Amino acid sequence: MPFADIVKRNRSYRRFDQSREVPMAALEELAGLARYCASGMNQQPLCYALVADREKNAEIFPALGWAGYLKDWPGPAEGERPAAYVVMMTAGKSGPWTRADVGIAAQTILLGAAELGLGGCMIGTVNREAVARVLDLPEDCEIQLVLALGVPAETVVVEDQEPGGDCKYWRDDKSVHHVPKLRTADVVLRRFPSGS
Repeated sequence: MPFADIVKRNRSYRRFDQSREVPMAALEELAGLARYCASGMNQQPLCYALVADREKNAEIFPALGWAGYLKDWPGPAEGERPAAYVVMMTAGKSGPWTRADVGIAAQTILLGAAELGLGGCMIGTVNREAVARVLDLPEDCEIQLVLALGVPAETVVVEDQEPGGDCKYWRDDKSVHHVPKLRTADVVLRRFPSGS
């Protein structure tokens, strides 16, 4: 699949076919991809907890916030919840570039998931103490982000956002998730073609 298609397929999915498991081998493959990512000063501060266990998933789920713009939606219903999680952490070592490292690694994992036919969502609203307790994490582990993964069970549509228009995502009456994105012409501020 061309890279551009993988990028376009990689949306923030929040509803999944919970009956379709994500194999641990797939999670290990995705974490393995992240180790190849650039890292500020090559400090490699990230480590991961990979969770594909139904009971652990059920304990993690209530510790996550799901969609800030969908005020009346409490998150995916039973049967539409993630089949797996990748909990991204630092273990006693972080620095000024850690946030960039987290973003690079998270996007790489989600692009890899899209290539495998999975979907996911980066979740930053996390009750970190609760998740650390569920996973029995060492005290020096600091949760940075949780990636929810599974086989998508929703349609996500990207639409052009007018400059100055509303960036809030929304759902229509058929539960299609709409995401406004600025056009390329609106984000490229200057152009200096060769020979200019």
